[in-house]
Amino acid sequence: MTVIAFVLGVALLVVGLAISIALHEIGHLVPAKAFGVRVGRYMIGFGPTLWSRRFGETEYGVKALPLGGYISMAGMYPPSPESGSHRAPGADEVRGVDVRVGAEGDAALSAGEGRSTGRFFAAMVQDARTANEETLVGEGDRPFFYQLPVLKRVVVMLGGPVMNLLLAMVFFGIAVTGIGVQTATTTIAAVSACALPAGSAQTDCTPHDPASPAAAAGLQPGDVIVSVAGTPVDTFAQASEIIQASPGRALTVVVDRDGRQQTLQVTPMLAERQVAGPDGRPQTAEVGFVGMTATVEYVHQPLWAGPQAALAQTGQVVGIMWQLPVRVYQTAVDIVTGQARDPNSPMSVVGAGRLAGEVAAGDAPVLNRIAGILSVLGALNIALFVFNLIPLLPLDGGHVVVALWDGAKRTVAKLFRRPPPRPVDATRLVPVTFVVVIALILMGGVLMLADIVNPVQLLG
Repeated sequence: MTVIAFVLGVALLVVGLAISIALHEIGHLVPAKAFGVRVGRYMIGFGPTLWSRRFGETEYGVKALPLGGYISMAGMYPPSPESGSHRAPGADEVRGVDVRVGAEGDAALSAGEGRSTGRFFAAMVQDARTANEETLVGEGDRPFFYQLPVLKRVVVMLGGPVMNLLLAMVFFGIAVTGIGVQTATTTIAAVSACALPAGSAQTDCTPHDPASPAAAAGLQPGDVIVSVAGTPVDTFAQASEIIQASPGRALTVVVDRDGRQQTLQVTPMLAERQVAGPDGRPQTAEVGFVGMTATVEYVHQPLWAGPQAALAQTGQVVGIMWQLPVRVYQTAVDIVTGQARDPNSPMSVVGAGRLAGEVAAGDAPVLNRIAGILSVLGALNIALFVFNLIPLLPLDGGHVVVALWDGAKRTVAKLFRRPPPRPVDATRLVPVTFVVVIALILMGGVLMLADIVNPVQLLG
């Protein structure tokens, strides 16, 4: 493992993550502006601002910690019930609240002063409401976020996660369609002169070694396998499957040699060889063996292969995400006991960076390593997509639930011909948001520690 290649892989992961965060925020920013909501800030990262510039009404910038990002939308929450300033949507006098919607779904309210230590959560709610009363004054007929129709609010909040899903499709698409998948083709690369035992260190044949079935049958490098035992084959894997299942049985092999088809007879011998086990990992088994290898080429997959790979990965991540607390707990146990981590264990950004570095520093061809890093970035964006859909504040999914609940209340009132209800006072959920944030910080800390002291071993 070369240090330079490892560092380059980590750097590519960081750049790709920054792009993912930036586009996540674009997914929130564009529909918010399209629906007329004032967006005060668009920031990549957290902490001290390194660079910023204002274009129109929005300040764009980069902060010191590239672990997320946010946009600030005017009027994410309605005025507090006690303020008495609630008006129908579109009223100029309505005061909104300037909140931050981040790549991790963060919605941050300005902290109030004078918290009561005996009533911590009650003080948090009051702080949020106080911040609400000190927010921006509406400009003309422009709506605040909470005044938008439910569907538009959902579109704004889902814009970020959907952008991550689309970006994952792009990363996977470049990997499998643009670069291609290394595939053993039906073209024979080499034919063994003799049959050597599995795992033998011997490289040259001796007069006592039996001729390989492929050599005895007259197969030659450059032959293109057309069919085996009457079955047409498109890949070397299909030919190998028939051969491995037929030890001691004469097989008819049709090959294309210099543009002309030839029919040969080959009888696979029984031998111990490495084959793929049920879990996809190599294992030793007695199978049919003829002694030939295939030419490996990059095969470009169809355009829909990238989206298919992203959706398949999404299903796997969903299966992991709903068990996240249990899996994080098991990861903590593995740290204490020293047991190897489950390959399906969740990873932090540290783990993803380490994996990207190992891929970049591997012995595989350069295109393979590039495709590997793209796949890591694709998987990371799928994780962001699924994670942000969890229906808890401060995640994007939590804001969607608030919007849907608001819409449900209005629908019920309309059905029963009641006066329109007040908008949902999401500031009441600030204590829940606080608990969720603390839980996420703790789980993230456990995963980061595990990725340092007991990383997932995916590359052996």
